[in-house]
Amino acid sequence: MTPPGFRLHVHEALPSTSDLVIRLAEAGEPEGHAVLALRQTSGRGTQGRAWQGPSGNMYMSVLLRPAEPLRFAAQWSLLAVVAVADALAPYLPDPSALSVKWPNDLMLGGAKSAGILTDIAADASGGIAWVVLGIGVNLALAPEVPGRMTACLADLGVTPPSPQHFAADLLAAIDRRRIERAAHGFAPLRAAWLARGPAIGTHLAIRRQGAEIAGRFAGLAEDGSLLLDTGERIQTLASGEVA
Repeated sequence: MTPPGFRLHVHEALPSTSDLVIRLAEAGEPEGHAVLALRQTSGRGTQGRAWQGPSGNMYMSVLLRPAEPLRFAAQWSLLAVVAVADALAPYLPDPSALSVKWPNDLMLGGAKSAGILTDIAADASGGIAWVVLGIGVNLALAPEVPGRMTACLADLGVTPPSPQHFAADLLAAIDRRRIERAAHGFAPLRAAWLARGPAIGTHLAIRRQGAEIAGRFAGLAEDGSLLLDTGERIQTLASGEVA
């Protein structure tokens, strides 16, 4: 059941759920509008990658309008991936198989099972005008991603839920996490992410702007940025991709 304040609109097929929700956001649509496509033909992934959209998986974009400064934008990708883990965990025989990869990938047994693309616009005062969370989750199928292993629920012998059912589960999880964040700040969300993230001190290589920065994972900053200990200093990275 969709939580109060959210409106789930289901389409048989769309080029991109996020492109549609962004248009709605720019036209003034209130927050809580969610679009689910049972098949997506031109989905967008991170770093300009295409996201395959065969039937059986979930492709949903959600519009939020948090009244807060733009510096907190990175927290919304973290909230989304934690919420996906919350929603997927009850379907798994071993929820510890889920882990998160900064900033926005959910891994199942070490293979990518979900991804988030976050689009954000600023308002005239430097605050967040809107956030669109574009979320793809492999339920029934694990499409190939060049250079990466992929996984889905069906790989574990789990009968996957329908995309509509899982979308409602996920909206409820997003709602719980944003209510928690509003009441208690970033700390519980950061703790939930770190519980599924790399151990402190893990060696990471971060690709950003055509270069690679290597170091040891030192946690998450207050704004959701990744902290990387390069040996010379702690670097704060707001964007990039773990190699």
